Amino acid sequence: MASPVARPFLRTSPFNSSRQADQPVTHFVKGDRVSHDRHGVGLVTGCEGDAAVYVDFGSGVRRIVTPSAKLHSL
Repeated sequence: MASPVARPFLRTSPFNSSRQADQPVTHFVKGDRVSHDRHGVGLVTGCEGDAAVYVDFGSGVRRIVTPSAKLHSL
């Protein structure tokens, strides 16, 4: 049986990047218009500090934990 060969280290590989840099820190305030990838466009109706926001999407109010990559300010 052949011995395994060590793979070369690829410095520019996307798998080497840290996941912390992917999510920008965004602060929402009551009255902000936001867009969610799944629920659509909504209005921020409340905040729990920097932990979560309550968003009214028309079909119902949802609690979204922040930071969320799916929630964007408009």
